[in-house]
Amino acid sequence: MKKVDLVAYETTRKVWIAYEKAALEIMKITGNLWYDHSVELMLFRKQLLDKSTSEILSYHSYARNVVKKPITIEDTLLIAQEIWKLDLAPSRIDLGKLAGQWIEEKNKYGNNAEAFVTDKLKKHIGKDKHQIIPKDVVLYGFGRIGRLAARELIAQAGKGEQLRLRAIVSRGSTDTDIMKRAALLRTDSVHGNFPGTITEDLENRCLIINGQTVHMIEAGSPDAIDYTEYGINNALVIDNTGIYRDRDSLSLHLKSKGVSKVLLTAPGKGDIPNIVHGVNHEEFDPKTENIFSAASCTTNAIIPPLKVINDTLGIVSGHIETIHSYTNDQNLLDNYHKKYRRGRSAPLNMVITETGAGKAVLKVLPEIGDKLTANAVRVPTPDGSLAILHLDVEKKTSKEAVNEIMRDAALNGPLVEQIQFAYSNELVSSDIIGNHCACVFDSQATIVSSDGKQVVLYVWYDNEYGYTRQALRLSKYLAEVVRLRYY
Repeated sequence: MKKVDLVAYETTRKVWIAYEKAALEIMKITGNLWYDHSVELMLFRKQLLDKSTSEILSYHSYARNVVKKPITIEDTLLIAQEIWKLDLAPSRIDLGKLAGQWIEEKNKYGNNAEAFVTDKLKKHIGKDKHQIIPKDVVLYGFGRIGRLAARELIAQAGKGEQLRLRAIVSRGSTDTDIMKRAALLRTDSVHGNFPGTITEDLENRCLIINGQTVHMIEAGSPDAIDYTEYGINNALVIDNTGIYRDRDSLSLHLKSKGVSKVLLTAPGKGDIPNIVHGVNHEEFDPKTENIFSAASCTTNAIIPPLKVINDTLGIVSGHIETIHSYTNDQNLLDNYHKKYRRGRSAPLNMVITETGAGKAVLKVLPEIGDKLTANAVRVPTPDGSLAILHLDVEKKTSKEAVNEIMRDAALNGPLVEQIQFAYSNELVSSDIIGNHCACVFDSQATIVSSDGKQVVLYVWYDNEYGYTRQALRLSKYLAEVVRLRYY
């Protein structure tokens, strides 16, 4: 190696090590804020807790490309250090947004980061400013969504000031049943190993998950349990069985002692409010209604971009086609099924099937009405789906304009938790696994017709994890344990 090349190598390496040390400091501050003060730091909605230094540094690359501001690890570390000095109420704070504002406004504050952060977070200062009463949670059913919800409820517990997973209700309560369910929670073929410890307490019919005691309960009916016997009161039941979907059947949960609210993780029937968090959740008051639906994974993926486009360009008509991973409802090999095509082998076929997404749009976004048709194709992937939105719009537009509209929605306004703006040329379905947003907008794939009146959007979504995160966001709203936010 030439001497000049070696010098350049060593210089670059030293700079990178300095970046990693800064990322380590951010990790330390993030952990202390979370466990001591229930304050969560993010970087443009990307979680920083339990992330590696390399991941944190890669988030800064995303910020520079999407936000288009020269945000550095030094900027975010400076802001994090000033946040640590404050006496904050439980909050979610976006370091990326603050760092971007710091770059633009530092001269206004005389380059005084302390004054800047104190001013921006003045509504958050004071531990007693925002009181939260923790909410007990019961998972009724322990399938794909139930196990992911358990993982997230444990991971998000922190000081335990929001949602507390207290019990899991499932079929079978023998020692073998409990051990098998623990094994399924511990390892997952799609989402990997559980990042923590799970201990079976068979004598007490419990799982000890990261130090949290979770009762394993067997019940033949939603109204057959007295949760107060387990010290559970005023609980939110998250029903992820998909069996009970109308008001009469879901109301059975409310007959069990210790239950105050029910959330269905499937489209609700009849007059049950179908909610896409971030879009229409504030239209329903959790003080006056006690049964809710988190709609479907596809509905949560398509509603946010549809709302954005309708609000900015106006939707005349359109068609939604979802390319959806196969589910447990399909057969592994060809076998009898009440639906002809779903009876064919899921890992070996693309299967045309219906979707309720079109009708769901009418419930969640009535202003769009029945302007849309919808259908689905199940494909041989275990997770990670794609919605293709072909829309006729009122206002003439361009690919660049559409992408800018979606980029702004992903960074500003009420849908920043729901929409992620992707700029990668190589995005494929496996890249979406574990994404916390309801949908990932693929900006490189956008198509606009030559007359500017037809728009085709490609929206990816993790139909398991992304949907689970949406259901938990809604759960926090229903439980009235939402922290203060600075996005």
